[in-house]
Amino acid sequence: MIMPVTTPRTSPDWPCQVKPPGSYDWQRSATRWLRDLVPARYGGYPTLVRHPVLLARHAQIQVQHEIRVARTALQTARADLPGLGLPESVIEHTIKLYAAELAQLQHIARSVRAVTRALVEQGTHR
Repeated sequence: MIMPVTTPRTSPDWPCQVKPPGSYDWQRSATRWLRDLVPARYGGYPTLVRHPVLLARHAQIQVQHEIRVARTALQTARADLPGLGLPESVIEHTIKLYAAELAQLQHIARSVRAVTRALVEQGTHR
């Protein structure tokens, strides 16, 4: 009898770059994905690589900081950008860019939380 391959259920926020929790080598795929979210120098620290839950914590902090930056850029664009001599069409495009980036960063933040929960539940921090 052939047994079907099943994968553990993941949330809709689970990043497609990370294998499902419990599957072969999923922690390594999580570590690779998390390393892409932090500045390169942090991804080279052995402690963060050996303990993916620490890397996930740092990625959460990094993404939250980027969300704050994107919000500030979005909130101040209408007041600040005209003073730079930019045409209205460029300002409007920039505002749309900031809004899209903010939405993407919020999705990434949810994905980092999902990966962090899985890492903690799998006990990879021990």
